[in-house]
Amino acid sequence: MEEAVDQPALFAELPPAVEPATRVTLPQEARIRRPVREQVEWLPRSLDSLLDPDHPARAIWALLERLHLSGFYVSIKSVMGQAGRPASDPQVLLALWLLATTEGIGSARQLDRLCHEHDAYRWLRGGVPVDYHMLSDFRVSHQQELDELLTQIVGSMMVEGLVSLERVAQDGMRTRASAGASSFRREQRLQECLVQAREQVKRLAQEREHPDSGVSRRQQGAKERAARERQSRVEAALSHLVEVKATKERQKKSLAKDKRDKVTEPRVSTTDPEARVMKMPGGGYRPALNLQVATDVASQVIVGVGVTNQSNDGAQAVPMVEQVQARTKQLPAVYLMDGDFATREAITALGGQGMAVYAPTQSPRSETSGRGRADPRRDDTEEVAAWRVRMETEEAKEVYKGRAATAECTNAHLRRYGFYQLLVRGIHKALSVLLLAAIAHDLLRWIALRG
Repeated sequence: MEEAVDQPALFAELPPAVEPATRVTLPQEARIRRPVREQVEWLPRSLDSLLDPDHPARAIWALLERLHLSGFYVSIKSVMGQAGRPASDPQVLLALWLLATTEGIGSARQLDRLCHEHDAYRWLRGGVPVDYHMLSDFRVSHQQELDELLTQIVGSMMVEGLVSLERVAQDGMRTRASAGASSFRREQRLQECLVQAREQVKRLAQEREHPDSGVSRRQQGAKERAARERQSRVEAALSHLVEVKATKERQKKSLAKDKRDKVTEPRVSTTDPEARVMKMPGGGYRPALNLQVATDVASQVIVGVGVTNQSNDGAQAVPMVEQVQARTKQLPAVYLMDGDFATREAITALGGQGMAVYAPTQSPRSETSGRGRADPRRDDTEEVAAWRVRMETEEAKEVYKGRAATAECTNAHLRRYGFYQLLVRGIHKALSVLLLAAIAHDLLRWIALRG
């Protein structure tokens, strides 16, 4: 027999595996897909395809198409058949500001950026050239046209039965002005600022004759314009100082002799001469303007707006009612207002026109007099006496609840539109911005009420 030959085992143990040495991959060695931004792409698309069918921008544009905007075109000098560069469509500028207002955007520079970056604003713009100078000037230079547009919107909603004016509520909202507390100056300091401003204007005019090689003509013109504007603001501050002095004198006469020394010396802001220091809702004192808004209770539609630099609302009810009457050709049946508006003069004037005024009454100063809230005073008119009796009924208390529900809701919407602080200066410009916000608010209400 042959001897068995030793053979290796079929499943002999393999040598232990040696793990490869770990190696760190460098960024330049990694095989990855890198962006190629120089590559030309052909994307067949239109602006209309980028915007959702139910986007608010489409609704705003559709409503503007129904309205008459001829007043915004009057100032355009470029006409068909004559030389001149075409102007940007005012309807586009108006639509851009309305959409921006509903989104709480009040800066012209920010709106300019959105017109080039955001699809909704690019859709409204439709290739029309705009810049922040154009947008800023448009917002504050068409106050009469904006007022007529608000009248047209309210009238159209009344024709459709969406606004009844059965009950109208008025409220004031103190909004911080575009001025700092440190910009307020006394008369002596204002005179010094005026001298300095005039000297600066004169010096810049002389530099124009011998221009600096390192300063361009555009920069030189900007300096001169800023100097002239500062001079005009200081001159306006001195003119408003007379009004502030008269107010301070009335305050001194109304106070006792031992408290008259607490009245501070009159001061006016050189940044916004029309701003006044007011007590704000939070309790502090800030430079502010008083925004007045009248709202239809049933529809929450703004029917009247106003701006004043008076912190007291006592004299604001009658002018607002006159504005509502001129805008709608009728008077409200019921007028709701806060206690600050409820002066004898205002209640007499409104009640004499057939309106039922609802405003809180004040309790007698002396508890020992035996007089109640409904009891007439010696100097009460017939309208004031009827108002006192009316406000003590349960029905009147239930009706008056609608004032807070309406006015506070409108104020909340205005805050959402950016009215925490004004970005413009002066009553005229502030009123233009408030009119724009009222139009935007009413357009949204129009869309909502029509379903």
